[in-house]
Amino acid sequence: MANKLIVSLSPHVHGNDSVQKNMYGVIIALVPALLVSFYMFGLGAVIVTLTSVIACLFFEWAITKFILKRERTTIMDGSAALTGLLLAFNLPSNLPLWIIIIGALVAIGIGKMTFGGLGCNPFNPALVGRIFLLISFPVQMTSWPVAGQLGSYTDVETAATPLALMKQAVHGNADALGQLPDAFSLFLGNNPGCIGEISSLALLLGLAYMLVKKIITWHIPVSILATVFVFSGLMHLANPAVYASPFTHLFTGGLMLGAIFMATDYVTSPMTHKGMIIYGVAIGFLTVVIRLFGAYPEGMSFAIFIMNAFTPLINTYCKPKRFGEVVKK
Repeated sequence: MANKLIVSLSPHVHGNDSVQKNMYGVIIALVPALLVSFYMFGLGAVIVTLTSVIACLFFEWAITKFILKRERTTIMDGSAALTGLLLAFNLPSNLPLWIIIIGALVAIGIGKMTFGGLGCNPFNPALVGRIFLLISFPVQMTSWPVAGQLGSYTDVETAATPLALMKQAVHGNADALGQLPDAFSLFLGNNPGCIGEISSLALLLGLAYMLVKKIITWHIPVSILATVFVFSGLMHLANPAVYASPFTHLFTGGLMLGAIFMATDYVTSPMTHKGMIIYGVAIGFLTVVIRLFGAYPEGMSFAIFIMNAFTPLINTYCKPKRFGEVVKK
């Protein structure tokens, strides 16, 4: 009997990637920053992280089961756990539990499941939750515990973040920049801030892991960091008494966390390398503009959120040529 020739649609080569594998790969990359947060903020960081992750898992399960009425839930694919972890990384370590739960509900319920679930959301769900909490509870979201208070949660000493001092300098406080920690301390993470954003070293270790495992490419994080360095460096050269150095900008606030783990979200970032660079440059520029001239000390979350909205337009503009298409000269 002659062998049959079976013709099927492409692709004909099966890759080893999966949603679950990539999601858990990102979670593994976040482990160094998570350990640093536990070391710096102790019990508070543990409570915030566990509450956020458990709440996100619960709300995804409940919405899928009782509102969307789907037979299979998606809580095991890693996306809800990753959203919870990233949301926790964007919160202070003394935030009340009920506010964390509200943030998880907004992140999963509004930022993700409202649009149909993973792959359909136009904005990063963790960013949706974070921005909602920042606008709704500005006092609680900007109360920053000092690092090193390991055994406490609510009764902690707070202090101004480096970003707040940088904003004070822009507004005329001549002594603010002198109160900033040195760049090496900022790089290691010994300063107030959100639990997952403080250590640039730990976040860069996560970037190296994801690049080696080919979970992400270099285009978005490098274009963001390079743009921030150049733009903030030009401002610093123009007036070093008012504008902080570019290294201070790189190692301060949520820049590293956003550039490495949030702007690179598969669903909400451009598909082509050219589009990724345009997207990254725009995020870096907007971040510095908001930091220096906006109402908020930090601009990373808002910059990513804005550019998430432009991702479909970037994808249209940077659409790759179809195979066999003749390029007109």
